[in-house]
Amino acid sequence: MQAPVLSGPQYLREGLKLVLSPNLRLFVLLPLAVNLLLFGGLIYFAGHQFSVWVDALMPTLPSWLNFLTYILWPLFVALVVLMVFFTFTLVANVIAAPFNGFLAEKVEVVVRGEDNFPAFSWAELVAMVPRTFGREMRKLGYFLPRAIGLFILSLIPVVNVIAAPLWLIFGVWMMAIQYIDYPADNNKMSWQDMLAWLRQKRWQSLGFGGITYLALMVPVVNVLMMPAAVAGATLFWVRERN
Repeated sequence: MQAPVLSGPQYLREGLKLVLSPNLRLFVLLPLAVNLLLFGGLIYFAGHQFSVWVDALMPTLPSWLNFLTYILWPLFVALVVLMVFFTFTLVANVIAAPFNGFLAEKVEVVVRGEDNFPAFSWAELVAMVPRTFGREMRKLGYFLPRAIGLFILSLIPVVNVIAAPLWLIFGVWMMAIQYIDYPADNNKMSWQDMLAWLRQKRWQSLGFGGITYLALMVPVVNVLMMPAAVAGATLFWVRERN
């Protein structure tokens, strides 16, 4: 009987169960260590620069509109949080890409119950580096023009009040692309075909991307949620492709 299709939160929850299982714990340790180091650096750096960034983006208001500061300040705090979090998440995924790709491969073996991939070896992991790095550069090529456009929008007074919701929507979509691309790449699906497939599964993809985005914004928890997102995305790939 065909396995049931799950919702976004269910995929992430099942992914967390998978990465905590004895069969996969070993393959989670390396990406987990990378995530710990990068998020530790993020917290330190953002803690020193956060107020500077918020002040730089906040529009200068005439004195008679000072009361609007109390309304706009939370919006621009949210904007900075979204921009910083999303940028560092992408950087973390670029660095951890070979480990995430390898984890996705092993998760697919567990989910399908059949191993069509080469046996583990450090040589295999090293051999994945050029391919996964090239794929991450392709993601950056997709991300950067859109992110730069949103960043410019964030600097335009008045108009920039819509930047935060646009960053959120874009971030949700990119989370779906970021993680579902690992099993797609392992199965030799081209970048354009992967994007076309995600658009066909737009609402399912946004559901998974949305819950992943929310989970990754929770301090401390987000370190474990990255490998869980890789596993959940692989489960998404296997179930939705059937």
